Amino acid sequence: MTDDYLERILTARVYDVAVETPLDPAPLLSRRLGNTLLLKREDLQPVFSFKIRGAYNKMSRLSRAQLRRGVIAASAGNHAQGVALSAWHLGCKAVIVMPVTTPRIKVDAVAARGAKVVLSGDSYDEAGAHALALAAKHGYTLVHPYDDPDVIAGQGTIAREILQQHGGPLDAIFVAVGGGGLIAGVAAYVKRLRPEVRIVGVEPVDADSMARSLAAGQRVRLAQVGLFADGVAVRQPGEETFRLARRHVDEMVLVDNDAICAAIKDVFEETRVVLEPAGALAVAGAKAWVETHRARNRTLVAIACGANMNFDRLRFVAEQAEIGERREAVLAVTIPERPGSFRRFCQLIGRRNVTEFNYRFHDPAEAHVFVGLQVEGRAEVRALVRSLRAAGLEARDFSDNELAKLHVRHMVGGRSPEVEHEVLYRFQFPERPGALMQFLDAMSPGWNISLFHYRNHGADHGRVLAGVQVPPRDRGAFKRFLRELNYPHWDETGNPAAHLFL
Repeated sequence: MTDDYLERILTARVYDVAVETPLDPAPLLSRRLGNTLLLKREDLQPVFSFKIRGAYNKMSRLSRAQLRRGVIAASAGNHAQGVALSAWHLGCKAVIVMPVTTPRIKVDAVAARGAKVVLSGDSYDEAGAHALALAAKHGYTLVHPYDDPDVIAGQGTIAREILQQHGGPLDAIFVAVGGGGLIAGVAAYVKRLRPEVRIVGVEPVDADSMARSLAAGQRVRLAQVGLFADGVAVRQPGEETFRLARRHVDEMVLVDNDAICAAIKDVFEETRVVLEPAGALAVAGAKAWVETHRARNRTLVAIACGANMNFDRLRFVAEQAEIGERREAVLAVTIPERPGSFRRFCQLIGRRNVTEFNYRFHDPAEAHVFVGLQVEGRAEVRALVRSLRAAGLEARDFSDNELAKLHVRHMVGGRSPEVEHEVLYRFQFPERPGALMQFLDAMSPGWNISLFHYRNHGADHGRVLAGVQVPPRDRGAFKRFLRELNYPHWDETGNPAAHLFL
């Protein structure tokens, strides 16, 4: 396989369907970060993501016989739209296999471009296996979303544009990483022409297959991946993309969902465009990198690589963005149950904007208050907690407590004295029909569900909190149930937020 990606990228055919996207300044973020941040606006492509480049470059090189038979691809959405539009332009049939968890907006967009959509599996890997089977059966040509030199070269045209559009000093380019096609193409081009520019890959903490692979020196396959940033929810990087990443990528940055939501908000404030989670990943990574390295007065590029956002997901993004920006604090405060104590508590909060307030009578001696407050940063939160404690009030910062943020804030209600032997677990269910019944069918009929909370966050997995009464003699069987269920889960039985409010 040729290593001359410079020639491949320079001769790539993408502009029959793709456009050269602008490299826009982000003045608000630049001021906050103390660095110059530029956004490469791939959200402005006809399919609202960079994937059109690689898909068309690959398909434009197929023979007439291959185009007559048709193409097939497996994708969570953006690659699918690129293949569908390319097929329409080239006049060939396209079949797209998509996971059943794919946001509806992406399914509809692919179908609207004339492609046949087949929903199969809960992940890209399962969809990919089905696509391979269909390709073998019908003679379709597989258009891989990332592990193909022509696809990699098509994505690399983004780097060519960046270097043409910005001829001045450039310190780092931040790139979202899923299977690795985008970063492989960008890195291969940049390192040939501007080797001093750092290439920084960005992954979600719960979908970090490239970071783990680079650390191990070989491709690592994750047992599970988080699905919030569905565009990069890949369990294992490609062979060719990993080879190029080992050679050219300088470092990897991991960010959580709160940081991704904050980055979506940041870009919206700059551009009035709502990026999808994977599309905002590079911006979140740039912010984290600046903080970790204490970088100042650098010139940085973040590739805003997609804007196919499911509208239902905006609610979750808005809730998490303030926490991700560290502009909201979530506190639990215990106050004496006597006249005047509630007023005194409000005085201690001062003129801060209250985003949420939940109060629950606990017993004749004390009450628990769950409160959300707008703040300027973590230092202000620490100072507020100190002032509350100095006034004799027990105060805890739950701003980083997932149970408190995802569940407790929506269900503050006190304890039930009738519940014995209760264990409390937080689960991620696939957001698809039958997921709850699979959970219930696998559970022993002798275990009573004592608490259950689910709220649709517009994401690709459901967040569920369940209390189950498990007698001590059944604890071993319950552990086996959790293993066999194979849903991501966390034991929250000892979580202080649950102790105070549930």
